[in-house]
Amino acid sequence: MIRYLLTALLCCFISITAFGQTSTGSLRGRVLTDKGKPVPDAFVTPEKGQAKPADKEGRFILNLQPGAQKVMVQAMGYSSRIFDINIEEGKEETLDVVLTTESILDEVVVTAGRKAESIREVPSSVTIVREKEIREQAAINPSITSILGNTVPGLGTFTNKATNAGQTLRGRSVLVLIDGIPQSTPLMNGSRDLRSIDPAVISRVEVIKGATSIYGNGSGGGIINMITKNPEGDKKISGETRIGADGNLFHSDNTLGYQLSQSLYGKINKFSYVVSGIYNRTGALKDADGNVIAQADGLSETRLFNGFAKLGYQINDKQSLTFSYNIFKSQQHAKYINKDGVYGVSPAYGVPGVDPGDPAGTPHSHNMYLSYKVAELPANTSLEVVLYDNRFQSLNRYVAKSTSWYGPGQTYIQSYKQGIRANLNTPWKTKFISGDVTYGLDVLKDRTNQVLTDGRIYVPDMNMLNVAPFAQVKADFHRLVLKGGVRYENDGIRVKDFNTIAKGPEGQGSTFIKGGKLNYNALMFNIGARYNRWNVFSPFVSFSQAFGLNELGRVLRTASENTLSQIQTDPVITNNYEAGFSSEFGPVNFSASYFISTSKLGANLVEQNGIFVTQREPERVYGYELVIDSRIGNRVKAGASYSFVEGKSKQADGEWRYMNGERIMPAKGTAFVNYQPVNVLNMQLSMVYTGSRDRFQPRANTGVYGLSEGPVKSVAYFNFNAGYRISSAFNLSMGIENLFNQAYYPPRSQYRVQNNEYVMGNGARMTLALGYKF
Repeated sequence: MIRYLLTALLCCFISITAFGQTSTGSLRGRVLTDKGKPVPDAFVTPEKGQAKPADKEGRFILNLQPGAQKVMVQAMGYSSRIFDINIEEGKEETLDVVLTTESILDEVVVTAGRKAESIREVPSSVTIVREKEIREQAAINPSITSILGNTVPGLGTFTNKATNAGQTLRGRSVLVLIDGIPQSTPLMNGSRDLRSIDPAVISRVEVIKGATSIYGNGSGGGIINMITKNPEGDKKISGETRIGADGNLFHSDNTLGYQLSQSLYGKINKFSYVVSGIYNRTGALKDADGNVIAQADGLSETRLFNGFAKLGYQINDKQSLTFSYNIFKSQQHAKYINKDGVYGVSPAYGVPGVDPGDPAGTPHSHNMYLSYKVAELPANTSLEVVLYDNRFQSLNRYVAKSTSWYGPGQTYIQSYKQGIRANLNTPWKTKFISGDVTYGLDVLKDRTNQVLTDGRIYVPDMNMLNVAPFAQVKADFHRLVLKGGVRYENDGIRVKDFNTIAKGPEGQGSTFIKGGKLNYNALMFNIGARYNRWNVFSPFVSFSQAFGLNELGRVLRTASENTLSQIQTDPVITNNYEAGFSSEFGPVNFSASYFISTSKLGANLVEQNGIFVTQREPERVYGYELVIDSRIGNRVKAGASYSFVEGKSKQADGEWRYMNGERIMPAKGTAFVNYQPVNVLNMQLSMVYTGSRDRFQPRANTGVYGLSEGPVKSVAYFNFNAGYRISSAFNLSMGIENLFNQAYYPPRSQYRVQNNEYVMGNGARMTLALGYKF
């Protein structure tokens, strides 16, 4: 029924195109650097119209309403410029633009407010990982969890696993999006939402930190939006072919892997397209001592496939359609099985053998959407409507014996989402103030469960329907930007009668639960301000709330009550307070922020009798982030970051106790030096550091640490990557992970306190790739 409703709504929106058809003039031009090179994907934003990107040659053309108006030109890494133009009906004007000076405040971000805007208009912390950085980091390790862990302050470090368990953002859950489409499964978190797309098809990643009421369920720690590539240039067909190989530098036996990718893109009249296919086969991963890393749910001996297509059709100057489809598969086909180590003494490692279960990983993740955009509706309103369908399956490792159910078993999480996002933006202006209002409606239907491969039900179907209207207002007082908004969450979740899974051969330990419907209603709001008069000091303050039904599946599968309504399933309402600033002085960029995040009811996972149980306790998380980078002459750029987060939950006796490592990671520092001796060669040395954390004592009844409560010692290792442009068509890249072959235990291996998870990190591992563009 919902699909028919969504289709009908889309048809209604398309019919709006009859409005606002007027005669126009045009503006044509090119965006260049001060050295005469094109600036690709610059945003050209007219005062009376919608922002449009320039192509890879820096060219753009806009059809505009006649009359005098202003046009702003922005691009990542460049200062924005504003021009006064006068458009005459039926005539074409030209405007060539030169952008200079790298500026963090003029980065364009679309995720924070659901529209293109510069960071100087966003009153919160934002990290943007550009395509260049993604490609450089992918040369070191092609997993998106590694790329983001190495580049995003406040995000947990890479765990060398196919999951992102433990990679919280500022100590809380993160909502993962692809082109604005939700990938996360907050009803039953499988921790595989980050690894749902290959970095080769991502043009940039926007990370909005802290609770946000702009988006829905699961965004207590922030948002990670992975934005896919668009067609480049005006040729009918272009493309890139890449082949690569990787392996351990010092212990190469059985470690050879390879990567193949092919992309095609182009424009044919009003049509544009980009299609690509990636296949990645990883050999055995080894630590610095040559031991095979065969941890369950690891990345050793994985096979990955990613197919991607994006098709665009420019209906006319004001309307466009975009269809996108992405399929991602990644599973571990291991010839080694894990041999337990001794926690704190010796590592777990792989020995030849066959795992009796099915290959763990992501058997499939399908992401599909259809987007319709129209500009210049009445009141100069723009509209975007997105219909989407997401289907995801996460297969966990086989276990011979479990404390959660009887006998051996292997579970998998299934999630099916369909929805619509309608987003409108209307600008407004008075004599002294300008701004806009963004408003719309999100509708999401989500069915999630967790079952065993033998047919037993671990978590029953949770059928959720979420309807959430929202509105966001921005007011610019010429230097002071104020933003505020509301979002009304209206959730209904239906669960049929079910029995919790048995823990004995005759059904012992199984509890009958009478089903029903859970209803949740909450009004979330946000408010913030940024003062951007001076580039040398641009401060901001903000308050924002987020709504989350995190880990409802965990609550249901361990329930002991007999009726659904008796189970405590109240949502997590997160309040985030943040203050910070950005500074630019000469070639130096610096930013700092401090945050406090509170919730009256949390969803903290605490070990009881060998399994994690969700604790519904008041929580307080706090911390700070520092980021600096600078150009040193024309050939060198260097930078560093440091992020610290801590969290406590309030117990029944009133005591505030530290949260474990599943939520709170040790302090993280990163640093890099980038050197470009000649235009065709670029080299970078980078470092990742995690500090120590020792907050817990061994349990009194057992004398050992609880799950995820182990002490963590500091870790530091270096990576290296280089890129060489052989010619206009050929390029070569090289990356070395753990350059100095440092023997270390990743933080997760240390705090988990599990013999089978006490694995070392990757030893020195090199990747070589050759690319051909045509």
